[in-house]
Amino acid sequence: MGVTDLFDPDGIAVVGASKTAGKLGNDAMTNIRSYDGAIYPVNPSSSGSVYGYEFVDSVTETDADLALCCVPSPVVPEVIEECGEAGVGAAVIFAGGFAEVDEAGREREAEIAALGEEYDMTILGPNTAGYCIPHLDLYGSFVPEIRDIETGNVALLAQSGGIGVTGAFQLDREEYGVSSMFGLGNRANVDFAELIPVLDEDPHTEAIAVHIEGTEDIDDAIAAFRECETPIVVLKAGSEEFRDFVGSHTGAPMQDRGAYEDALAGEGVVFVDTVTELIDGARAIASTPTPEGSNVGLVTAQAGPGIIVADSLRERGANFPDLDAETAEQIAEALQGITYTENPVDTGRPLPEFGEVIDAVARDEAVDVVVVYEIYERSLGYPVEELEALAEDLDKPICFIVAGPESFETERLQMEAVGIPTFQAPERGSDAVGALVELADE
Repeated sequence: MGVTDLFDPDGIAVVGASKTAGKLGNDAMTNIRSYDGAIYPVNPSSSGSVYGYEFVDSVTETDADLALCCVPSPVVPEVIEECGEAGVGAAVIFAGGFAEVDEAGREREAEIAALGEEYDMTILGPNTAGYCIPHLDLYGSFVPEIRDIETGNVALLAQSGGIGVTGAFQLDREEYGVSSMFGLGNRANVDFAELIPVLDEDPHTEAIAVHIEGTEDIDDAIAAFRECETPIVVLKAGSEEFRDFVGSHTGAPMQDRGAYEDALAGEGVVFVDTVTELIDGARAIASTPTPEGSNVGLVTAQAGPGIIVADSLRERGANFPDLDAETAEQIAEALQGITYTENPVDTGRPLPEFGEVIDAVARDEAVDVVVVYEIYERSLGYPVEELEALAEDLDKPICFIVAGPESFETERLQMEAVGIPTFQAPERGSDAVGALVELADE
């Protein structure tokens, strides 16, 4: 069994397709019609067409490699067997009502897992929101408007489809997008160990953001994390206090975060505590060079936010080295003794010389990571030209924390375009840089 048919299906069958807006089978059809390939709406109770595709009575009447199963859990085993007989290589099961519910659900899930093995079929789910691969225009999900998510360089692999979808939409709203998003759900036969190696080989993916509740295949998952060359950021959710709640979600076993952290210490895996940290840390890692060490050079145009950033980074293991004499002289000349010229450097406000100060700090050999905070002032703007030159000249991360009115968006996106990730709150910036620092220490 492989997962190829999830990534490159020649044809897609939507089993339980519907003409009725709001139904699962209609939402799946709405999303999948962007795919450049044959699409087969399957429903023996419907006739005519939906979105221009003619209904068929059975998946056996199709040449589909992939089936999106939009049917209730009691009939899923029958549908999966029919898919197997039709030669379908992969199926996505959206319905819940399996191992997360009761003994009957566990038996039903075991049945579909056995069918997957019998027919050598990849099964994503059950109990999943599906997946999307924007650069392929492939949106195998029922989630409304997920087809609007654009291509980025972070892959999201989430046990909870809700977490995967939340993260993907947040990345897209902030103009980043995703390379792919997969919701694992109950993991009938596709788990972390099956997808991590594939994402590792994906040329569109520069970092993998992973959400874990728990898995019976923890040893295989740990092995996949260790062998992965692409940096991984992990959010481990679920505590002993909420064992029953976690089990009722994806049927996951209760596992302590420490079991993962201990097993993956020194393996290039960064652990975080929130969804925002997960996606910010992953995109900072994906968009910048890996730092050589944990020495941070901080330049701020407003000291208050800068102090918050410095405090947070210190707690994450960052160092703030002394700048060399030449750097200190350049800064002193630019600032004329107005404010604080050591590291962190505070200019008091974004003076015309702000770009010169950033340039001096970034080129200091003692600095591994550059962090900048600036509230936007239209008369001065952001030092985009200086930052573009630095990004081209230096093999070190440069991260910008921004604030201001909506009018700053054009210049913020210009910085993103030249490889300067931006973050719109002190805490978000410090958490993202903290992930870079932790990656350097691995």
